[in-house]
Amino acid sequence: MRGGRVAVVGGSIAGCAAALALGRGGTERITVYERAAGRLADRGVGLAVHNDRYAELEAAGHLDASMPWVRLVSRRWYVRDDAAPDGPLGREIAVMPFPFRTYNWGPLWRALRHRVPEAADFRTGSAIEAVEVTPDGAEVHAGGRTERYDVVIGADGYRSAVRAAVCADVRPEYAGYLAWRGAYPSARLHDPELWAEDECAYVVFEGGHLIVYRIPDGTDGAHRVNWVLYTAPPPGLDQGLETPTSLPPGTAGDGLRAHLAYVAAELLPPYWGDLVRATTHDELFLQPMYDFTAPRYAVGRALLMGDAAAVARPHTGAGAVKALQDATVLESALTSTATWSDALAAYDAARAPAGRGMVDLGRRLGRALVQETPNWRALDQTGLETWWKQADGTGAFGGRELTD
Repeated sequence: MRGGRVAVVGGSIAGCAAALALGRGGTERITVYERAAGRLADRGVGLAVHNDRYAELEAAGHLDASMPWVRLVSRRWYVRDDAAPDGPLGREIAVMPFPFRTYNWGPLWRALRHRVPEAADFRTGSAIEAVEVTPDGAEVHAGGRTERYDVVIGADGYRSAVRAAVCADVRPEYAGYLAWRGAYPSARLHDPELWAEDECAYVVFEGGHLIVYRIPDGTDGAHRVNWVLYTAPPPGLDQGLETPTSLPPGTAGDGLRAHLAYVAAELLPPYWGDLVRATTHDELFLQPMYDFTAPRYAVGRALLMGDAAAVARPHTGAGAVKALQDATVLESALTSTATWSDALAAYDAARAPAGRGMVDLGRRLGRALVQETPNWRALDQTGLETWWKQADGTGAFGGRELTD
């Protein structure tokens, strides 16, 4: 299919991937609306891509070996057991293969941004005021202007304006717990030799867990320590989180930071508690857990992708990876059909079921790893393998799932 005029709402990883897919699919005029006026590349958190998913996305032309990455080969599970301590890392209860590549969000976005077709009109600082979708087109209202397009793509995250225009009753639901995130230069890490660079650590405790791995720093081959800690806040500290929101770096209140300090001091082994405490206040941010999926990914002349279409809890790694997979399917739909209606229908048929499956997996993993945790101290290698196969629901102990 050739020609056409398309608006992409959102200019992060999903939006850049959408613009690339549109260009390859023959769209002549592409406009990307990005709300942020600053540098998206300054975001420094990590994400991980399973080697199999990388191979698929490399073949599709979205990722390649030139993008900075760190290789992981194993995942070690640790628990704090004061009755049977095993050094500063805690007691190791299991180890599994972990064939992943880790990335820094900012450099990855920068690489994808460079692939957006030069002819695309990429408008930063362009907040969307409204989107109107009809059977044969869409209108985008931004900056006091109204422009008409053949198609509008919602790549604008879990609070998507495009999704609100076509699926107004679909709202993210708060899962009842949070993800703390931090990332900082690995030079700040004490005793780095205790933790191998190709290992991901899962540090588990009652009611949550900590994931730690290294990511590229984005400069001169240096690394950053990237960690995510999942736990439910004490009663009363999660007020206001039922409505989709986020807490940017440095904005967490005293009560929430006191709870994080308690987890680091009392629930984590010493090494991992120190690793969390080495994160400065302005490097900490909070991500409340939400999940949802739109019943359809294409309605009229609107198409949803990435977090605008579905949000699965980060245990699945469904953020950047899913957005890139969405873009791959979009490109295929554009190059194999003759009309916009057929292309959008093909995309919806392929991606809506995948989104539902990812959201279901995220809920299962959330229950197993945070909300209904086992007695970790009672598990050994065999016990953890059995538990994981039940929790994951696939029998794929060793990393079918992703960890964003």
